[in-house]
Amino acid sequence: MKLDKEEQELLRSIDRKEWKRVKNFESEVSKLQQAAKNALKKDQRISIRLAKHDLDGLKLKAVDEGLPYQTLIASLIHKYIIGRMVDKAVA
Repeated sequence: MKLDKEEQELLRSIDRKEWKRVKNFESEVSKLQQAAKNALKKDQRISIRLAKHDLDGLKLKAVDEGLPYQTLIASLIHKYIIGRMVDKAVA
C-alpha cells in the first residue's frame, strides 16, 4: 500500500506512541461508525455519457487501484466536491 507523506508521518507518530485514547472510546467509535455509514450511503443513481477512451482510461486506473471502476468514479467525484482533488499543475 502506498502512503503519502502525511500518512507516513501519522504512522511514525503512532510508532512513537504519541497517541492517547480518547475518553469514552467505545461511544466515540460507535458514533463515528454511524457517521461513516451515513456519509458513504449511496442513495442516488445517475447516468453519464463519456468518451470511450475516457471510460477505458478510468477502467485501467481502477484496475491499478484495485477498485471497481464505478467506485473509482464515485471517489473522484467525492474528492472533487470536498476539495481534495488537486491539479498537478498547481500542486
